[in-house]
Amino acid sequence: MKARMGIALAGLLVAGNAFAAGTTLNVGMGSADAGKLDPHVATSTPDKGLLHWMFSGLVRIKPGEASPEFIEPDIAKSWATSDDGLTWTFSLRDDVECHGDYGKIDAEDVVYSLKRSANPEVSAFAKDYTAFDSVEATGPLEVTIKLKNTVPSLLGLLVPYHGGNIVCKDAVEALGEEYQRTPIGTGPFMFAEYQPQQYVKLVANPEYYRGEPKIKEIYYRYIPSDSSRDLAFQAGEIDMIYGKQEQTWVERIQKVPGTKVTVMKPGEMSVIHLNMTMPPLDDVRVRRAVAHAINRDAMVQFKGPDVTLAALSPVPEGHLGFTADVPTYEYSIDKAKALLAEAGHPDGVTIKAIHTTLPGMLSTMEAVQALLREAGITLEIETVEHATFHEQIRKDMSQVTHYAAARFPVADVYLSQFFHSDATVGTETAIANFSHCAVADAEIAAARVETDPEKQLALWATAQQKIMDEVCAVPVVQSMQLWAWKDTLDLGVTVNGSLNLSPPVTEQAAFSE
Repeated sequence: MKARMGIALAGLLVAGNAFAAGTTLNVGMGSADAGKLDPHVATSTPDKGLLHWMFSGLVRIKPGEASPEFIEPDIAKSWATSDDGLTWTFSLRDDVECHGDYGKIDAEDVVYSLKRSANPEVSAFAKDYTAFDSVEATGPLEVTIKLKNTVPSLLGLLVPYHGGNIVCKDAVEALGEEYQRTPIGTGPFMFAEYQPQQYVKLVANPEYYRGEPKIKEIYYRYIPSDSSRDLAFQAGEIDMIYGKQEQTWVERIQKVPGTKVTVMKPGEMSVIHLNMTMPPLDDVRVRRAVAHAINRDAMVQFKGPDVTLAALSPVPEGHLGFTADVPTYEYSIDKAKALLAEAGHPDGVTIKAIHTTLPGMLSTMEAVQALLREAGITLEIETVEHATFHEQIRKDMSQVTHYAAARFPVADVYLSQFFHSDATVGTETAIANFSHCAVADAEIAAARVETDPEKQLALWATAQQKIMDEVCAVPVVQSMQLWAWKDTLDLGVTVNGSLNLSPPVTEQAAFSE
């Protein structure tokens, strides 16, 4: 183990430093509080966005983009793969410093990080790494990954997103449980302070290997009220704002003088997961009635056609492996009521959902609630704070789960995490299969190891068809990420997207004079 001197939280604070005007960035996020700030544990959109600015991966997607076609070196300066695609060797940079006094990143840290990501007792993303056979330091600055079988996108698992975030081994071990509130990474900004239900403060990392950031501190402020957040932005109290995922928000904020509004990819796909083990949803006729009662066109108009796409399949449109050739359920109140009557519920049914108070998601669920009511389906919604929502749905406590997710844009990720039985919530290998779906296990597993691209696409298509025929879930809409910031803030890149769902605030970002 490398000799390093651990530091306390106070060692990262820079309180008292007098920063020049235009070097503090105030961000308004639409949630009540931080969740878990350990990057291998954090699953919520607000936490992922914040961690985006603190962590690095072996590789990364070019800032401002979201597609894997833009993958480039990060901590790894180069890599090579065997002809069979089962062995990958990464050569590391020698100038990547951990935040604080934890020393330089080397192969030991990378091996520790990836093994931690694959450990289901620690990581929320362990399922993504089941194809890993071994991860070894084959030199001080060399890491070799051996796979049990090929995977659709190995490099996609190594970007600083979910389990691909590289942590500093000594920091994690020294801080223990406190690491969830004191994240130590290697990115352009480092954690400085957390005030519950108020803000997380970050400061510039002077040792960042791409250069010291021009912005010296970031206040990531928790403002769950859309109207309060908008007012703070209009008053100049915050510089960058997380938007309500509705077109009316875009149209309103665009009118604020000196404002840049961005509609970013990837979209978070809102899916209504139906727990197939809980009556009355254990009857496919009831699940099909739910599908017929949801008017996707109305949902797109409600959210806004310029910022929303109708969702057809369990895999988002535009992702590798998506197919539109799936069973569809046209909006029909008559068909929904007929199916309910056939299932023995002529007077309708009541179903229940635990749901987040996050405004963008809640407005979507309330619109679905209104649509279902027309078909005699009463949806009772119990609202809880966002972090509590994530905890409770993963304990299999909700009959209906509305989950809005953006993942690495390959079909395997969505199918494996949401619709393979190994991912069923409440089990030892749980991820996010809230419906207890198992109808496409064979196709999902076969596609994961299929080396023929055409056969792999066919397997993914069959999996989507089976899931939709069984109505394990009802895809509703794909909502783009909406952000706005002052036009005096130059991020240094053109922003088309961000896999982490927050704008790329890097060492290049700066306020104009």
